[in-house]
Amino acid sequence: MSDILARNLGGKHIVGIDGTDFGTLHTITMDPKSGTLRDLVVDSHSQPSSAPSIRSDADDRLRIPVSRIETVNDQIVVRSGD
Repeated sequence: MSDILARNLGGKHIVGIDGTDFGTLHTITMDPKSGTLRDLVVDSHSQPSSAPSIRSDADDRLRIPVSRIETVNDQIVVRSGD
């Protein structure tokens, strides 16, 4: 996989592999000590997913673990469940 700059990800559309429309990427969180990326923070177009790994924060943005990312192209495709 080629390198992807974070500045190119802002505003990308987030969809599930099943076609679920999650919204658009707001930001990405990371662990400040290790530098490991944690969650995609998504401005949601709909109600939060019922998948246990996808939760909402206090601002009603979805938090999707980066481990769920399948592909990044014109949009970011994620797995919504195990």
